Amino acid sequence: MRERRYDVDWLRVLAMLVVFYFHSAKFFDDDWWHLKNAQTSFGMSVFTTFAGAWMMPLFFIASGVGTGFALRVRSAGQYALERFKRLFIPCLFGTLVLIAPQVYCERIYKGQFHGSYFQFYPHFFQGIYPGGNFSWHHLWFLIYLFVFSMIGLPVFLYLKKEGGRRFVSRLASVCQKPGGIFLLALPIVVIEVALRPKFPGLQTLVSDWANFLTYLTLFTYGYLFASDAGFARAIEKHWRAALALALCATAATAFVLITYDPDRGYTLPYALTTVLQVFTSWFWLVTILGAAQRYLSFSSRFLKYANETVLPFYIFHQTVIIAIGFYVIQWHIGIMPKYLIISTASLLITIALCDLIVKRTNPTRFLFGMRPLARQASLSLDGRGVG
Repeated sequence: MRERRYDVDWLRVLAMLVVFYFHSAKFFDDDWWHLKNAQTSFGMSVFTTFAGAWMMPLFFIASGVGTGFALRVRSAGQYALERFKRLFIPCLFGTLVLIAPQVYCERIYKGQFHGSYFQFYPHFFQGIYPGGNFSWHHLWFLIYLFVFSMIGLPVFLYLKKEGGRRFVSRLASVCQKPGGIFLLALPIVVIEVALRPKFPGLQTLVSDWANFLTYLTLFTYGYLFASDAGFARAIEKHWRAALALALCATAATAFVLITYDPDRGYTLPYALTTVLQVFTSWFWLVTILGAAQRYLSFSSRFLKYANETVLPFYIFHQTVIIAIGFYVIQWHIGIMPKYLIISTASLLITIALCDLIVKRTNPTRFLFGMRPLARQASLSLDGRGVG
């Protein structure tokens, strides 16, 4: 009988909601985004900075867990084919159909194009964003996850063998020792200190090595967590301490960024700030994983619905947010009313699109990475959702 991790299902769904409200807030924070409101908000900046520290890492860990369960019941060939259908096809379709409207809204808003959407669409293929127009925008996550699934497959197959299982068991034992789970942050520290100054973070896949290796490491951790119950015991043992450490590290990070905020580069202040940020993120991840194990190991009708819908929701959400935000940020009302209008309207429309367009027919389900209708009743957790 296949093991089912409802806590991972919940984490995937809740992380998707955080991503949704994160993107709704990006109109109003102090960082760059595709469209910006005339006025920004310090509160929105705090929210996006905090959420940005752990939400995508959490997605990659959850996806790695899904891979671990998938490879228990699938051959390497079956797994590769499923990843192609559930990640590559939706990324390709979404890029061609759903990203062009986002770029069009941006070009119109910034006065960089004048004309209808149909006049713009041929220009979508001219040059690579941001200098040009062609991009996969938020769908970068799907292509990265597809590549990770393929290049990680030989390693994961090795870890299923006797020698690999011994290595995983020893690592799980180390993580169960006092403070052991926190040692998993060290490889990420090395990656970030070595590569982040040179590769700041445009998700181009081929020139984004800090993100690439950091997320690949987290994806691999997710696979390991699904491979040995010792990791769950380690997380259960440490998550309350991780919460205390996360709160202290978050306060320290905020103080450093507000009072000093060193420029990106190969300098000691920037390296130390990076170390602090990596550990802050890891403390929050251990806290969230542990709290989910403790409090979210149950199913519900909402979870079954949301877990099936999370992938098409992810594919649709940013296009809907930008299309609505394009108009709302031009209104003469306050930031909070704008945010509430954008997020609420986008949430309702995105859910409606998933229910009324995607989920009703097998062709649309295929394009959005969902399994055929006839197979739904017999499925359990084996790498579902986003990843």
